[in-house]
Amino acid sequence: MHLVGATQIISRVEFTNVKCTSHDPEFANFDYCLLKSVNRTYKYLSLKVNLVKKPITKIKVNVALFQRLNGYKPFLYNVTVDACKFLKNQKSNPVATYIYSFFKSHSNMNHTCPFDHDIILERLNTNFLNMQVTDVLPVPHGDYLFHSNWFAYDINRATVNVYVTIS
Repeated sequence: MHLVGATQIISRVEFTNVKCTSHDPEFANFDYCLLKSVNRTYKYLSLKVNLVKKPITKIKVNVALFQRLNGYKPFLYNVTVDACKFLKNQKSNPVATYIYSFFKSHSNMNHTCPFDHDIILERLNTNFLNMQVTDVLPVPHGDYLFHSNWFAYDINRATVNVYVTIS
């Protein structure tokens, strides 16, 4: 058998928007939540959550992925994870491990509870995400919403929505 002109499919991720909402500003608020465009090809996401009531010993995160098809429709994942338990044993949930790998190396949320400091996600760039959606788990082209709700002591304290286009 002879292969002629084999090609490799490579996805390109682009941030289109980010929205951070604090549902309880007396518990936690956003110092900043932004996309920064350095040039035409380099864009990154940064956010900082000021935790007002520290330390936090009980955290749950609900993450859902939506694809834009006549409005945003559920796509692939909708998981809720006890973050404190997950950070103790990161191999306990493969879906959470995959999602956590998107921002782990750019965040200070890299240890088990309690959290007695502000949470920072700094300069998460699309070059890093390209590998995750190409090599690790190929994702079809389209517009997506990465929706996350952050619960402390079983109360929804914040929502972070990250909008991306994969082409």
